[in-house]
Amino acid sequence: MRTRANPVYCGIDTTDLAQATRLIQSIAGAPSPAVGGIKLGLEFFLAHGAPGVRYAFPTPVRATGVGFFLDLKLHDIPNTVAGGIRAVVELEPTYITIHVQGGREMLRAAVAEAVDQSARLRVTRPMLLGVTVLTSLDRSDLEATGVLAEPSDQVLRLANLAQESGLDGVICSPLEIAALRQVCGPDFVLMVPGIRPIGSDANDQKRAMTPRQAIDLGATHLVVGRPIYRAADPRAAAEAISREAGVNHL
Repeated sequence: MRTRANPVYCGIDTTDLAQATRLIQSIAGAPSPAVGGIKLGLEFFLAHGAPGVRYAFPTPVRATGVGFFLDLKLHDIPNTVAGGIRAVVELEPTYITIHVQGGREMLRAAVAEAVDQSARLRVTRPMLLGVTVLTSLDRSDLEATGVLAEPSDQVLRLANLAQESGLDGVICSPLEIAALRQVCGPDFVLMVPGIRPIGSDANDQKRAMTPRQAIDLGATHLVVGRPIYRAADPRAAAEAISREAGVNHL
C-alpha cells in the first residue's frame, strides 16, 4: 500500500541548545524519522545563529530526508529582507518565512535573492512561505491594528498577494485551508500551525484543529510544537500525531 509523506513539522521552541539537539536527534534521527521536518524559529536563531543550526541539526540527521523549516518571519525594507535571505541560504532550509504585509516589492526581492543565492552556492533553492495572519490573532486583535476585516478574509487577500509575488506558499490557520486550497490551487504550499491532537490543550492558538481534520481539508504540512516537545516521550508523541494525520508507515 502506498503511504503519504509525513506532513508533521515539529516546532522546536527553545533557546536551550542541548535540549534542542537531543530532541531533534530523538524525533528526526536515523534510521527512521518520526516527523517530516523540523522547524527552528526566531527564539532559537537569535540565541544561536547559523552555528547553532549546524550543531543542533547536523548533516547526519538531515541525511534522513527530514525537512528544515527556518521560521524567521522576515519583515523589513526589500533590500534588508533580501540580505536576510542571502545570509541563510547556505544553511539549505527547505522553507523560510517572510511577512506578506511587507508588500509586493519586498516579496519579489526575497524571491529573486533566493533564486540567485542558491544558484551561486549550488544548493537547492529554499521555498518561501508568506506569513498571513498569525494564529494567535482573532478579529478583535486585527481591529486593534486598524485591519477591519475577518481574519479569513485578510488571509485570502494576503495569500493572493504572496502567490502573485512568486512565493511558494503561505502560513495559515486550519480554518483557512479549504478556501486557500480552492483559490490558490493544488501546488501552493499550506504550512499550518494551530494543530492540536485530540485531547490536547489549545494553549495560545485561537484557531486550532486536529491533524486529521487539517489534512483532509488540504494542508500540505502541519506544525506541532508543545504537544511533541513537552511530552514525556517526544518520539512516541510525534509518531502518534503522525498516525493521526494519516501516516501509516511508522
